[in-house]
Amino acid sequence: MNEHLPTELLALLASDPESSVRSSVIQRCRDAPEEVRRALLTDPDPDIRRSSVRTFAPPPDLLPRLLADPATRAAAVAHVVPTPELAGDPDSDVREAVAAHPDLPPGLRDLLAEDQDFFVRNAIAARKDTPPALREQVVATLKPDSPLAEWMLSFSRGTHTCPAPAPVPPHRTRQQAEALLAQAGL
Repeated sequence: MNEHLPTELLALLASDPESSVRSSVIQRCRDAPEEVRRALLTDPDPDIRRSSVRTFAPPPDLLPRLLADPATRAAAVAHVVPTPELAGDPDSDVREAVAAHPDLPPGLRDLLAEDQDFFVRNAIAARKDTPPALREQVVATLKPDSPLAEWMLSFSRGTHTCPAPAPVPPHRTRQQAEALLAQAGL
């Protein structure tokens, strides 16, 4: 998308009925004018609103609305001062966003270090300002209960590796393939 588009055209694209067009505006126009950002931050599509909050700094008058919206609450945390209310939110994504907030006070950090969600605790362990003793204590609790959770944590830990590609099956003749299918009852 041309970064020199006139505001009127950007506003038109930001209100396009196709969500992929509105999403392109978010991805490619990070310095969009305020009227375009407002349109995207208040879009009817929750995915567009969520992406907008992650991309644009919302105007202060929209923050209460974005924090009240379940679709944007976790993303909006980055734009406010962390509070005990947010640190105790029932949504673990919100608590994880609070745990990763750059201005997290030590008291909330220590509270979230004991959170029941291991992604929240992982965010605390990943913080540079977490004292080594607390980090060791938190890391000792990071035993995910599923391979999927372990895989997801590997990304934030920087330990993710792609599995080796599966070996190519040997070439079979049509007769061999038919015999294998018959053997399998197919």
